[in-house]
Amino acid sequence: MEVRASHWHHSPIHLFIPDATYMVTAGTLEKAHYSRDARLRHLCDQLHEVARTHGWHLHAWAVFSNHYHWIGHTESDPKSLIRLISHVHTVTAKWVNQQDRCPGRKVWFQYWDKCLTYENSYYARLNYVNQNPVNHGIVPVAELYPYGSAQWFATKADPTYRRKVASYKFDQLRIEDDF
Repeated sequence: MEVRASHWHHSPIHLFIPDATYMVTAGTLEKAHYSRDARLRHLCDQLHEVARTHGWHLHAWAVFSNHYHWIGHTESDPKSLIRLISHVHTVTAKWVNQQDRCPGRKVWFQYWDKCLTYENSYYARLNYVNQNPVNHGIVPVAELYPYGSAQWFATKADPTYRRKVASYKFDQLRIEDDF
């Protein structure tokens, strides 16, 4: 197995491991709130479409007005993660700026990714992403949030698997999420 790393002097090393699963968090510049309803749907749709285009399969997602989280897997080139995020940010920023008549405005600030190499870490983060709308106080039950994977997970995943994921605590995880 070939492990490739990319490093920029102002950020942690990004591990790119073939056939691996990653968690990604991205936030808007100055935590500005750009998305509401139709915009959240557009961002969610674009995330899914662009992920498929770049060979990624999303396991969980939660899209908010000023940030998002997702967990995904690729069997292809893991460095496509950089292109995927750049593509999502470019397409959605242009669309939001067109809606607001603010061409060229910087919308997205930065993103964080983590290669998930431990099974327990994966399940805890999967539970975290699904429950994130509750953590932010947006809905009382995650399945009620239309721009996340919790409803899909509740209706499509095997009940035994759902219970397993729900049993993983995430209060000790270190995830950038002060939005």
